[in-house]
Amino acid sequence: MSQSNKDSRYLILQTPSKEEYKITVHEGDVAILAKDLAQIKLKTSTNQEEKQITSFDPGFMNTACCESTITYIDGDKGILRYRGYPIEQLAEKSNFLEVAYLLIYGELPTATQLETWQERIMSHTYIHVTLMDYMKSFRYDAHPMSMFIATMAAMSTEYPESNPTLTRRDLFEFDHRARNQQIFRILGKAPTIAACAYRHRIGRPYNYPTESSRGYSYTENFLYMLDRLSEPDYRPSPAIAKALDVLFIVHADHELNCSTAAMRHLTSTRVDPYTAVAGAAGALYGPLHGGASEAVVRMLEEIGSVDKIDEFLSGVKSKTRRLMGFGHRIYKNYDPRAKILKEYAEKVFAEVGRDPLIDIAVELERRATQDDYFVSRKLYPNVDFYSGIIYRACGFPLDMYPLLFALPRIAGWLAHWYESLREEKSAAKASIPGATHVMRARQTYVGDVNKELPSQEERKDISNQNKSLAALKTYHSNLSKRRRAPGTAQRV
Repeated sequence: MSQSNKDSRYLILQTPSKEEYKITVHEGDVAILAKDLAQIKLKTSTNQEEKQITSFDPGFMNTACCESTITYIDGDKGILRYRGYPIEQLAEKSNFLEVAYLLIYGELPTATQLETWQERIMSHTYIHVTLMDYMKSFRYDAHPMSMFIATMAAMSTEYPESNPTLTRRDLFEFDHRARNQQIFRILGKAPTIAACAYRHRIGRPYNYPTESSRGYSYTENFLYMLDRLSEPDYRPSPAIAKALDVLFIVHADHELNCSTAAMRHLTSTRVDPYTAVAGAAGALYGPLHGGASEAVVRMLEEIGSVDKIDEFLSGVKSKTRRLMGFGHRIYKNYDPRAKILKEYAEKVFAEVGRDPLIDIAVELERRATQDDYFVSRKLYPNVDFYSGIIYRACGFPLDMYPLLFALPRIAGWLAHWYESLREEKSAAKASIPGATHVMRARQTYVGDVNKELPSQEERKDISNQNKSLAALKTYHSNLSKRRRAPGTAQRV
């Protein structure tokens, strides 16, 4: 690497034909612009045509698609900060709605701003009766996350004036009032939709939000809608409401994870924010993203008792068992969120009592963090380990776990939505290619490029050689097990 001046550095790349290219290395996160790579042309190995070079990065493990000022992570040191503020301080001294304001608008609110912000959100908690009727039309056993995603997308139909497709494409780029209105609505109504999905799942009538005059917090109102039966003055446990508030804070944002990247991707098309949030929630619904805390509880159930922990850890070392809730793609140290939740887990246990699985979890963590096998591999508890335990202690069913992850993450999604809209003008001024366009990743094509279309008589059935090509073979609904029983006559 060469030094060009005190403000920037650059790389000199030399091609096989001895051509040299100067690639600037930008300060901060130490990155090079893809457009600088695109200036390099190399001949292909097939037809010797010159083509622009691209970076091949499956899973986007080392690719940055945006600049952001929202969340800072140092995985090696175990540091997480929102807008520069340590997550530990925010969890101790702040609350979720204040953190949401910080993430979205970039600064902590004054007392007056916070009061107005909370009032705006808590006055947007009711959902239209048509949405409630829509939710009631789902199957009795519909997954809460599926109901949430569908209903959030349906909210777009309730507010056509807030849809850039139906109004104007730059609706949110220049009208901050329009942006704020969507933020109030989404943050206000999301817990109501989630609570209705839960009540639907357990066969109970939906609860309306509390009146703002009662002064319930964001998480208290959510718990009220989940659990109120017929009590006129029901108020959730302060300890559980506080623990849930802290859970919401530590889950509010985590840089450009899969669902947040999906949110930015969708935002680049100028789709309305309800559809974008539904799409981001769809990404989080996947078990590899939003299913980790559920997997932790299932693992603890599989272990069964404290005296089986050593046997389980031996299975992990021999790669016959999987240790869930340990390790992280970003953190090579103890996840700072897990440290916070470990403390609040004990407070919840003191409030609601200890579940046998909790004792297994505490002992599993103790033994794993004292075992050189796991320590040397930097496998420490992550946020999902303790969030799953707290959800379990609070009595939440497993199918609510992804939704309890999605609710706070909406604050982060909206922060990235807001930031990506605001950065459009600055990116255009800086003349950064592609910054104001629809996000579109590239591919590296490795298939055939020059085939002649054969007649049907000339085609060969190779489905027996490649099971992935076995089209037209499928199972049919819940009857499949009976229909596949020996002696059943059917066409396959």
